Amino acid sequence: MANRSAVLAIINPLSGTTTVAQKALLQDAFMRRAEELGFAPEAIFTTHPSHATELAKAAVARGVNRVLAIGGDGTINETAQALRRSATALGIVPIGSGNGLARHLGIPLVPIKAIERALNGRPVVIDSGEINEHPFFCTAGLGFEAYVAHAFARQPVRGLPTYIRTAFQAFRQYKPHAFNVDNQERTIFSLTFANAGQFGNNAWMAPTANIADGRLEQCEIRPFPMQAAGMLTWRLFNKSLDQSAYWRGQSITKATVQAEGPLLIHADGEPLTLASGQADVRILPGSLLVLL
Repeated sequence: MANRSAVLAIINPLSGTTTVAQKALLQDAFMRRAEELGFAPEAIFTTHPSHATELAKAAVARGVNRVLAIGGDGTINETAQALRRSATALGIVPIGSGNGLARHLGIPLVPIKAIERALNGRPVVIDSGEINEHPFFCTAGLGFEAYVAHAFARQPVRGLPTYIRTAFQAFRQYKPHAFNVDNQERTIFSLTFANAGQFGNNAWMAPTANIADGRLEQCEIRPFPMQAAGMLTWRLFNKSLDQSAYWRGQSITKATVQAEGPLLIHADGEPLTLASGQADVRILPGSLLVLL
């Protein structure tokens, strides 16, 4: 009998608002369907930060062709960073709070359907980005969005309602900062480097972003009066933010941002602090295979 193709599912038991028991059911469904399709499946639950990266890196080393990430944007990021520039393709099964990359790529948000897509899909090449040494596949940024990411990470409960409440509280507290962007001094409310078009939950910061064009969209929101907040929020969720007078964007391949003191950033929603106060951003064209 010919050797069956191996497929690995990496499952984060803490992602999103689904219970561990529900994730165990997804594990069973994955194992059963993969067997039916002739794969040799394996499923592993993560136990600590960066565990998904370790598991995916080991899968690449032993020649596994498909690795499924069952989790939120953080789990997908951890898994994908180990698969970059390899022949192993990423399958995305989104069960997180935002699911930005999955939404941009049109991957089903119903986990069983996403598993089916990952097992039957074909590999498609997409770009990825880096902010300093931190990979990102959807968006990275600083200013207000990084402030929210850091505040959200401190919340005991995940999910969309918590994120909305955290963002609303952050908006009342946050003050725009001065940054040096490619040797130009600017006061910015929020600055995004977008590989994909949205943060998640259909919040489109870069409505025209192309995830496979070898470029990032650098999107700035300038400080705005309080009375403009409602319209900006409406445009964010109606894919028309680029029509606002407070939005400015351009396609780039690299950028450097500097600030006074440590710089708060996020990469795919994960909060990070750059002690140097400098962020170097670049695109890595055609660096990841995704199953679609």
